Amino acid sequence: MIEPGSRYQGIPTAVHTLRDGRQVRHLRRRFLPQPEELAHAGVHVVAAGDRLDRIAARHYGDPEQFWRIADANRALWPASLTAVPGRRLRIALPLGAPQGRASGGAARP
Repeated sequence: MIEPGSRYQGIPTAVHTLRDGRQVRHLRRRFLPQPEELAHAGVHVVAAGDRLDRIAARHYGDPEQFWRIADANRALWPASLTAVPGRRLRIALPLGAPQGRASGGAARP
């Protein structure tokens, strides 16, 4: 079962039949959303020592939602987002969410 709030929530499953007849279930591929399709919720300016999980906890109230920030900034390597202080990170809401602010804290300018 996929946990609510997981990046894999809503991804359909597929069944693969092995040569011996056994069937194996797996998730289909998750395609990254286009950042332009996500509702803008704010901006976070990276400070020295920032970590993506802590930024997610501040803006979404859950450190495991770091992947939302990675998706909103087209990052394949999430750690790269906090490597350079001063970088402006886009904070976005999930696909289909109404325009507004993420729950949790206010975005830093």
